Amino acid sequence: MGQGACAEQAPESGAALLANEPVSALGWSLRLGSWVELRDSASAVRQAVFVREQGIPQSLEWDEADSNCLHAVILDEGNRPVATGRLLPDGHIGRMAVLAECRRTGLGGQVLQALIEAARQRGHLCVVLSAQVHALSFYRRHGFVAEGPIYDDVGIPHQDMTKPLEP
Repeated sequence: MGQGACAEQAPESGAALLANEPVSALGWSLRLGSWVELRDSASAVRQAVFVREQGIPQSLEWDEADSNCLHAVILDEGNRPVATGRLLPDGHIGRMAVLAECRRTGLGGQVLQALIEAARQRGHLCVVLSAQVHALSFYRRHGFVAEGPIYDDVGIPHQDMTKPLEP
């Protein structure tokens, strides 16, 4: 995959621009929906990031929880999926992924905020996630606090994080 629309939208200082602009201002869309509705889009991003880039076996990437989750996907102006995440019924956020050329543009934060707001609307008092250690600072910027020891999950160091929600 080439540099694509994200690199075109975020040259040097563009990361700050994109981080402060809702995706709709770029002609992009953030969609929330079921696995049936968003499977193809969410799968494309997860396949690129987790399976191809990080080397996670396909058999470990896909699980039965997908069908019970609320999924978030950002599509660029050409309807190409560039970011995704999911909210489990118990308030866990997971499978956060942004295509490599779209990182550091604010798209992951917009997916995360949409899932946090959905959890709040569902009445959750907090959200929980298992962060890859290299992404801890990203989640801290969004109000998450690390808890417990670092542990291995599919060969990648992770740490649990929580964020209390106000009703």
